[in-house]
Amino acid sequence: MATSSLAYASSSLVLSSYSEITSSLSFLKSEPVFSSYPLLSKKNGIIRKTWIQNSCSITRQGKNSSKLLPFVVSAVAETDAELAVEDVDEDEDAEGTPKAAVTLPPSKPKKGKAALPLKRDRTRSKRFLEIQKLRDDKKEYDLPTAISLLKQMAKTKYVETAEAHFRLNIDPKYNDQQLRATVSLPKGTGQTVKIAVLTQGEKVDEAKSAGADIVGGEDLIQQIKEGFMEFDKLIASPDMMPKVASLGKILGPRGLMPNPKAGTVTADIPQAISEFKKGKVEFRADKTGIVHIPFGKADFSEEDLLVNLLATVKSVEVNKPPGAKGVYWKSAFVCSSMGPSLRLNIREMLDFKLKSA
Repeated sequence: MATSSLAYASSSLVLSSYSEITSSLSFLKSEPVFSSYPLLSKKNGIIRKTWIQNSCSITRQGKNSSKLLPFVVSAVAETDAELAVEDVDEDEDAEGTPKAAVTLPPSKPKKGKAALPLKRDRTRSKRFLEIQKLRDDKKEYDLPTAISLLKQMAKTKYVETAEAHFRLNIDPKYNDQQLRATVSLPKGTGQTVKIAVLTQGEKVDEAKSAGADIVGGEDLIQQIKEGFMEFDKLIASPDMMPKVASLGKILGPRGLMPNPKAGTVTADIPQAISEFKKGKVEFRADKTGIVHIPFGKADFSEEDLLVNLLATVKSVEVNKPPGAKGVYWKSAFVCSSMGPSLRLNIREMLDFKLKSA
């Protein structure tokens, strides 16, 4: 006969023999008693509940508690008999012959990308998986080696952008830990920047002569409200800002709203146009404290990319928020637009100096 574990649901006691049942009934002396009792039997993870009916009431002194024993023992015998029958049914089929063990067919070996150990690599392109072999994802590279590998891994049909990604120990939800600034890349960005200027009066002619692609006042504001967005940077003179405020919901989500911290609100419009044309880049920390900065094109020479990267590092270091405490730099990576990232050695990055300097 199969053995079973029995328990009173109200007391959470596990009973496996008659002696344990009789000794465990002592708890009834200090507990309120009812006319029916839940009896739980458990085997192989399956729990069954049986209700024991008792016609007599048991007092706190336990005078009539012995009358409960026949019902409990009877329930134990019935439960054991049921479990024994179930064991026979599990081991034998309807004809009384033992069941054969069920064996699962071996799974087919995975092939191709499905066999890759890392889940993220299973969705990568063949080009990416091939160039990924050129780097060690756990190694920290020095700047010249990282720039050299970045150029080798830029293998798409178009010219990729070189990007720097810095994780900083800041929390931008606090005002004193927000980072927003600009950096002038000495070797340029490699991109053609289309600049629009919002100004009025004599400064209209100054902006046109400085090389602005689009110049206007209230008429340009109205065009932007109607959906005109064919520019990369929008520069405004201070006297136009009250009128530009109405464009906040349109320009804000696109990162085109003029801002003094970004250098796009200035009285010296010709100088601002010249800086952005030559390679001035605006950057800011996102909500997770990461800064993303493009610092050139993959077809730049290694020396030019190195000069631009050092300029971005210096700008992030100089514009450190006053509320940032502890270790400022947590990690630094460089990559091409469609290539894998390369981890940089932060200490070597901050101490690196060009040989020509």
